[in-house]
Amino acid sequence: MTTLYVSDLDGTLLQPDARLSDTTVEILNREIAAGKLFTVATARTPATVAPILERVDMRLPAIVMTGAALWDTRTRRYSRVVYMDPQAAGELVEVYRATQTPTFLYTLVNDMIHIYHIGPLSELERDFINERVGNRFKVLHIPEDGNSILPARLDHVVLFYGMQPDRKAREAYERIREVRGIRPQFYHDIFGEEIGIIEAFSDKATKAEAMRAVAARYGADRTVAFGDNVNDLPMMLAADHAVAVANALQEVKEAADEVIGTNVSDAVANYIAGCGVPQEEASR
Repeated sequence: MTTLYVSDLDGTLLQPDARLSDTTVEILNREIAAGKLFTVATARTPATVAPILERVDMRLPAIVMTGAALWDTRTRRYSRVVYMDPQAAGELVEVYRATQTPTFLYTLVNDMIHIYHIGPLSELERDFINERVGNRFKVLHIPEDGNSILPARLDHVVLFYGMQPDRKAREAYERIREVRGIRPQFYHDIFGEEIGIIEAFSDKATKAEAMRAVAARYGADRTVAFGDNVNDLPMMLAADHAVAVANALQEVKEAADEVIGTNVSDAVANYIAGCGVPQEEASR
């Protein structure tokens, strides 16, 4: 039986400083060299995935943008890109405008991500953008005055990504859920509980479907998925075996087949190597 191991990054495989520990890198490279199938599934784009994985001999494509695409870390090329329906994308733009909810819009053209913005930039969003200026994997189309600028066409949209104060984000999320053909997600991320994150993809773009595609491409007949947050649940529930780290949200641990150590303890890498010891059992 050939097993594909798929791990979320933030809060699962990565340390709290968003880096891979030397121990995890050593274990992953050893297990990959021995023939084990391993990849990551993340909401991140290649712009931040590439430096994180630069020390790992990745032989399978990474699942990026919550399953909207696969990205080959060696060739720097995308495959299996799931674009949003242009009509749905247009409706989303109008919802964001009507609710006065600023957000980022991502398109993918010729293996390059282009980032646009709806509405004026908040200070949090300015910090977000400043961290990405000059990145070779992205092109920013955001004027210095922070006003809106959109692509001429909406047929290459892969993602809407917004961060707003919790209450405003929740209100916008309820409106966004009414748009057909998209899959929105609301969660709190590294910015803290007071900030709500809204992501919107095509309803055909999920970590679960991307995981299945990678498994089929590389002949895996069993999948093991690791996660810590609600956006990992579709992948975990679709896997043959779902593993939560001990620092995962309670609902994620309850949905898992097994709970292991924390991300700080290199639990995922040790589990893949066969050294992991379950801390508690959980049934779906």
